[in-house]
This record gives sequence, structure tokens and C-alpha cells, in this order.
Amino acid sequence: MAQKVVIIGGGVIGSAVAYFLLANEPGLSVTVLERDPSYARSSSALSGSGIRQQFSTAVAVQMSGFGLEFLRSMPELLDVNGSKPTASLHEGGYLFLAGRQGADVLRENCAMQNSLGANIAFLDCKGLVERFPWLNVDDLEAGSYGVSGEGWFDSYGVLQALRKKAQALGARYFPLEVVAVRRQARRATGVATSSGEEFECDTLVNAAGPWARNIAAMLDIDLPVHARRRSIFNVSSPAVLERAPLLIDPTGVWFRPEGNGYLCGIAPKPENDHDDLPLHEVDHALFDEIVWPKLAERVPQFEALRVESCWSGYYEYNVFDQNAIIGYHPDVENCVFANGFSGHGLQHGPATGRAVSELIRNGRYTTLDVSSLGWSRVLENQPIVEKNVV
Repeated sequence: MAQKVVIIGGGVIGSAVAYFLLANEPGLSVTVLERDPSYARSSSALSGSGIRQQFSTAVAVQMSGFGLEFLRSMPELLDVNGSKPTASLHEGGYLFLAGRQGADVLRENCAMQNSLGANIAFLDCKGLVERFPWLNVDDLEAGSYGVSGEGWFDSYGVLQALRKKAQALGARYFPLEVVAVRRQARRATGVATSSGEEFECDTLVNAAGPWARNIAAMLDIDLPVHARRRSIFNVSSPAVLERAPLLIDPTGVWFRPEGNGYLCGIAPKPENDHDDLPLHEVDHALFDEIVWPKLAERVPQFEALRVESCWSGYYEYNVFDQNAIIGYHPDVENCVFANGFSGHGLQHGPATGRAVSELIRNGRYTTLDVSSLGWSRVLENQPIVEKNVV
């Protein structure tokens, strides 16, 4: 088993890996290199912070199920000297809407999700109006609603709690940028950093988020993960929407309650952006031309909206199939990749941390088998089709 583990990236994924490694193997040497210790540009901190079990693949549903358990148990799991952090989890549910073409997919997904322990209700238009009378269903056929076990939480609080617990268990965090990865044959032997300091490793973990592609390139590996900017808008409205969930329109436009207002936006698409667009450049035209018109059509009360604040963050977008890539690459036997979550990294962070920890410590997955998310499907050009990409 590896004695020295170096993790590149100290966001939710990297910190979850560090936590699970040391919680299960206290004697390990775990070093986390995070180039932005303020997390000002971190995907973890700039996220919409949702968790759902409404995925179309069983492994994603199961990863979210574990993530939910983890968030609910955070005060005990991440307790440091009597300080018990909470995720501020609000189980307001996700509501996916579908027209005629998408209704059958929702119905099939709902059955699979419930078979794995989720609590998802399939609703026809009558059922939608009964639960959400403020909703315009004229062009809809159905919806699927997370009655429990879905919602949103404090992403920055979860990130900080994971980091502090990992540090309390012995993880060493350094505010350094990796500039080179040393490799001999099929092994990574260490990394060089911006300060000139080098760190040797028995195992290397690439958890670099939107910048993971650059780290992979240092190992001569082509990782199909790109930085895709997405903008989030915090809006106020006189609308009174009872029991409002996180709603996802068939167009991909979404909104959810936040304090006295709402957060809203739309997920990026592979063709929308170039890599690494500046975060300070919020796409205001996106709101004016796409998000607001669709919100006003779907929820008539949203005709009166005002943007109070907005920001942009990065998706670490897997342009191959929008699913995570977790595991060893056959060309580098001691480098574990945990990348390309495409907006699902926060909710799948705990399950990924546990899985990567098991892979490093035991050479295999011992709880949830996530091998379907490994490199083989990428190298064999067999993408996983996720039908609820948000």
C-alpha cells in the first residue's frame, strides 16, 4: 500500500479523498496541493450547491445516496474538538419537467431511482398543478419530483469542514501550484511546484477540477475535461411560490429558492464556451435572452424579476459524456484520476472520496463499485449516456 499520497486539488473532491484516506489509515502521509487556498475561484465554493438522486444511471443514484447520508451525518463525522459542522441541508426536492418526448424517460428513471431507495414521485400534469399551482404546464406532459432526499446545502461550509477534518487527521495542505509531474516509465514519482519545492509520492491523485486536463497533460495523458464557465443569478421577485423545489425546465433553465429570493441559471453545453473564460465576466445576455424569458413562461409570477447579484464559476466539464472519470489510467499505474464531474462534484464528492480511498488502500472498491466510471469506457469510445444532464 502507498505510504506517501499527494493530492493535486484541495476542493471537495481532493479534501474528501484526504479525509477518507486518513479516517481509515491514520499512518498515511497525505499531502494536498491547492493553488487557491482562498477558494475564490473554486468550483466547490461557486456552485449552485444541489444534491439529487434523479440520475439515469444507477451508479450516480447510489453516489448521491451516499452523499446524502454523509451530509446528514456531518456533525458527527467531521467533528473537530467538539465543533460539529452542519451542511445546512434543505431537502426542498428537485423537480424535472418534461414534454411529450421526455415523459417516458422520466417514468423509466423514476422506477429505477426508487428501486435503489430514492423517494421520487412521477407526476402527470394534474399532479404537477396540485402540488405546484403556480406552474404553467401547458406544454408539459409530466414531471418527476424528489419528495425527500434532494435539495441544496452550504457548499462552502462543507468544503471547509472536510478540509479542517482532513487536517485534524494529519493531512498537510500547501498553497502551491503544480508546474510539473515527474514520471519514470509507468509511474508518477513526484511533483514540482511554483515555489520550487518538490513532493515525492507513491500515489498521485488528480483532483484538480477544471484544471485537471493540464495536470494530465504533464503525464502525457489526454483527459477530456475542460473548464466550462456557467453563470448564476440571484434574483428577487414578488412571486409567492409555495413549496418551491429546485425546478429544471426541459430547456435546462433552472431555479431554486435562496433566502428571500431565488437562484437561477442554465447548465453549460460543450459548444457554449472556450476553456477558462474569465470568471468575472458574467454572461448577462444569457439571463436576458434565455433564462428570464423561460422562467416567466414557466412561472408567470416571474415576469417581475430583478437581478440582485450574480457570479460565474467553472464546471469541470467532461466533453466525452458528462460523467466523472474515476480510477487509474493504464499508462500510469499509480495515478488516480477523479475528474470531469460536470456539475455533480459536490454531491458525489463523499462517494468519490471513499471510492478513491478504497482503491488506494485496497486496490479495489469495497463498498460501491464505481468501475463503470473508469478510463476504459473513454479509451474504448463507449460513452455513458446520462439523460438528466444538468
